[in-house]
Amino acid sequence: MPKPTQDHFDGSQVHAGGRPRARLLFILVAITGLILDVLSKIAVVAWLDEAHPVRLLGGVLTLRLIRNSGAAFSLGEQYTVVFPFLYLAVLIFVLVRLVPRLGHPGWATALGLLCAGIGGNLIDRLFRSPSFLHGQVVDFLQLPKWPIFNLADMMITSAAVLILVLTMIKNVSLSGQHYPHPPTKPPKS
Repeated sequence: MPKPTQDHFDGSQVHAGGRPRARLLFILVAITGLILDVLSKIAVVAWLDEAHPVRLLGGVLTLRLIRNSGAAFSLGEQYTVVFPFLYLAVLIFVLVRLVPRLGHPGWATALGLLCAGIGGNLIDRLFRSPSFLHGQVVDFLQLPKWPIFNLADMMITSAAVLILVLTMIKNVSLSGQHYPHPPTKPPKS
């Protein structure tokens, strides 16, 4: 069994062998997710006509190409130039502060999905028209009564859900330490 080492951020004891595996999983998830997002957007832009959406699964899913200059739900369209800097700040924080502490596969998956999603939308902001830092994000997936989104958005949302499960339900830290559930008060007699 690998020798325990001290997590230099929260003082917990973790096994050194879990960190390289968790980091490798993070890298695999992040790169795979980023590639899937970029390739899906290239394919959609090449093959989908903005004027002719494609209905699938009896209308449950529609492929509808739009270019979004805002954030989620097209909010903040006048602040397009701010989004790339926010994306970069989050990526730097995750890569510098969180990834070195990884020791749990769930956290590696969540952070990999988060970085892939942010990276996919950052690439659009940097390199798509109308100009550098003002690029419009390619969205193309539409569900009934829901805003149009892309794979990057799905990855970010999945990461958020997984982080909530890990922290609120599983009580597991980045390093893999399981925190005990808070004690419940005994009923008053």
